Amino acid sequence: MTRKKRRLYVLGLCALGLGSATALTLTAFQDNLVFFRSPSDIVAERPSPDRAFRLGGLVEQGSVEREPTVAGGRPIVHFRVTDGAHAVRVTYHGVLPDLFREGQGVVTLGRMTPDGNFRASEVLARHDETYMPPEVADALKRSGHWNPSQGPAPAPATWNTAPRTGS
Repeated sequence: MTRKKRRLYVLGLCALGLGSATALTLTAFQDNLVFFRSPSDIVAERPSPDRAFRLGGLVEQGSVEREPTVAGGRPIVHFRVTDGAHAVRVTYHGVLPDLFREGQGVVTLGRMTPDGNFRASEVLARHDETYMPPEVADALKRSGHWNPSQGPAPAPATWNTAPRTGS
């Protein structure tokens, strides 16, 4: 084998190794990506039950239900997350953040169940009176509940005044 062919083989093996490493890295990243969806996005295109994503919006007024029993020592809470146009029922096993309450912005991480509910593994509540998660702000803009050129975001209590059409 000539030196030129040997160099080409080594170069080909290096390219193959680099390509394999890149493909494995991208595959690992794809499994860890968590996308944000609003209730309207879920109604438009239902995500698969095996895909984790973030659901964001407002905790609908009058929707929080705490079960008297606990599962494995953790409380069970059911509530609805709305973006004004649609709402999704959420079930969470665990202690909710101190700032969690009806009418407040929330982002939950979890998966859809076969019956159409969202099973949250994590619940994040906004941290002060003026903060709104960027994903929630985008969802409000898309649903037509807020136009930033017309002033500040509407009060959370007014976000779920539209008729419910979701599950």
